[in-house]
Amino acid sequence: MNGRILIAGIGNVFLGDDGFGVETARRLADPGHGLPGHVEVVDIGVRGVHLAYQLLDGYDTLVLVDATARGGAPGTLYLIEAAEPGTLAPQSPVLDGHQMSPDAVLALLETLCAGTGTAPPRRIWVVGCEPGSLEEGIGLSTPVAAAVPEAVRMVLDLVLSRDEELLDQERNATAN
Repeated sequence: MNGRILIAGIGNVFLGDDGFGVETARRLADPGHGLPGHVEVVDIGVRGVHLAYQLLDGYDTLVLVDATARGGAPGTLYLIEAAEPGTLAPQSPVLDGHQMSPDAVLALLETLCAGTGTAPPRRIWVVGCEPGSLEEGIGLSTPVAAAVPEAVRMVLDLVLSRDEELLDQERNATAN
């Protein structure tokens, strides 16, 4: 693979804490973070089909940033390594372009890859945040807003450690 990394902010900014991924992506896109050129940050929002098609461009690693209800306290952050591509069953209709969960996007991606001969990302991570409120309204709740800077750090650490891992692999291959 090519080492390209896509960081995708997922969510609906009109549903309170569901906008967590979008806000985190907005902050990650700040040039002050100095992300390497092979790392792309995008605000996907609710455009799941767009994400699936964008992934056909060839990425080694995908980092999804999204509100993730797992039963913790609002603002709790999670780092989840997604299952092997092709093993996720969609939780919503695959072709509902505005209601696609990340697992539905990945299931659609598998179908698209099979039809085009491309490969899905080898590694898929989810940086999730426990939402406090998914009610209609713009703006994050206090605990979720407070978690955004730490989520930015988590993503940066993940991406930069991935770069170090690739450099080590290249050094080892050159030495052998």
